[in-house]
Amino acid sequence: MTPSAHSYSVPAPQADLTLTFKRYLDGYMKSAVASEASRAGSLPLIGNELALDFANTASGRGTATHRNHLRRAEHVIAWARHAGILTAADGDKVIRATSRNPRLASKLMAGALALRDLVYSISEAAASGREPKAEAVEQLTRLYAQCIARSRLQRVGGTFVWTWVSTDAPVQAILGPIVLSALTLLTQSDLSRVKQCEGQSCGWLFFDVTKNRGRRWCEMEVCGNRAKQRRFHARQHREDAR
Repeated sequence: MTPSAHSYSVPAPQADLTLTFKRYLDGYMKSAVASEASRAGSLPLIGNELALDFANTASGRGTATHRNHLRRAEHVIAWARHAGILTAADGDKVIRATSRNPRLASKLMAGALALRDLVYSISEAAASGREPKAEAVEQLTRLYAQCIARSRLQRVGGTFVWTWVSTDAPVQAILGPIVLSALTLLTQSDLSRVKQCEGQSCGWLFFDVTKNRGRRWCEMEVCGNRAKQRRFHARQHREDAR
């Protein structure tokens, strides 16, 4: 069995985390929303950091145009394949496992949503120049400990990497690498380069790698162009009103 270079699960979390996951789990079990097609398997990966791309599986938070592309366990698995966390073969194994075990599917879904909220909360605070909430950082740290407990170090080329076996710990196999990415961002990166797209009702996050730190948009072709069009129409409206 080939270990996945990534993973995570939610086995017996500490008390406060148990409540967190239970909240998401209860909500997921009560309603599986399927209003529109999910783009989880095709969303642009523009964050320059795995954790930020994961946070970007939702957009327009708090607005009328809010979009959530992780509404079922298969959406999480599709994104994990798309982002390179799971191989196609490992993805198939996790899909079969979650199809046979609805409780496992709900744990994956609940864990994914809880982790996404943590990553967004911490990263959005950094992008706004605020101190991330201590509680969120503490929860992320505890998730890290839980993930590492289900992983092992494996030699890959000239170094070692944390690996998980997707069939043994399918939830960790998906969420573990995201936790590691988020912690790496916090501990080894210049947080002043974490930014949020200025596009209207977007909110996507990214790590600005430009030399002059001048990036403003998730994608210039999308939010950048929309902003240009809005400015153009506003200018036309002012001229017509003269």
